[in-house]
Amino acid sequence: MKPVVFAGPSIHGLPADFARGLDVRPPAARGDILRAAGEGRTVIGLIDGYFNSTPSVWHKEILFALQAGCSLFGAASMGALRAAECSAFGMVGIGAIFEDYHAGRRLSDADVAVTHAPAELGFCPLTLALVDAEATLAAALHQDLICESMHGKLLRAATDLHFTRRTWSQVLSDADLSGNDRTQFVECLPEFEQSVKRQDAELLLRTLKENIEPEIYDGQNSWKLQNTLFLKSLEKDVFGR
Repeated sequence: MKPVVFAGPSIHGLPADFARGLDVRPPAARGDILRAAGEGRTVIGLIDGYFNSTPSVWHKEILFALQAGCSLFGAASMGALRAAECSAFGMVGIGAIFEDYHAGRRLSDADVAVTHAPAELGFCPLTLALVDAEATLAAALHQDLICESMHGKLLRAATDLHFTRRTWSQVLSDADLSGNDRTQFVECLPEFEQSVKRQDAELLLRTLKENIEPEIYDGQNSWKLQNTLFLKSLEKDVFGR
């Protein structure tokens, strides 16, 4: 079977051939990892997941999949968060964002959050993730396209905005820049704009396409899944049993 990968806004803009050989599904919600494991999938990648209006992927279903013999990989967004939280149990994290969460350099879930368009519009991101804003501003500063003072104003503005309102237009407005500085920034943005989320997502897709042999759970792990009433209820919702 093809590896399953749950993705949406983080892979928007990547060439279509990046998905070749993979079963790409929409961002994961509660029960989707459990469902994939129940289908007998042995390699699962988690990039994007719902978290606001729709219940998020449970840690418990990730543990269920790991114990069932699945190899789970996470990166970029919800995948990086869950991989950092479940790495001790065998979930594999990939990329810079995962490393930051895993090392404790980054703590807030909201740093990777965005709003996005529906599936019909390819899950196009409608707002800007803080991790990408930070990387873009760092690149602009490194290339001497903005000065230290301007970098500080833009970074503070981006950090202070809720993820549902964070766009470059709003960041520039809140940073209280001169008209000339705003115009110059917008004109130069294509030269230095970065997306760490897309880069990490691309790395996970490449990893999944390398025909990885899954690490089958052999019962020798230092942990054991507790089949709680909540997990049983989720299994009933997903499998109807």
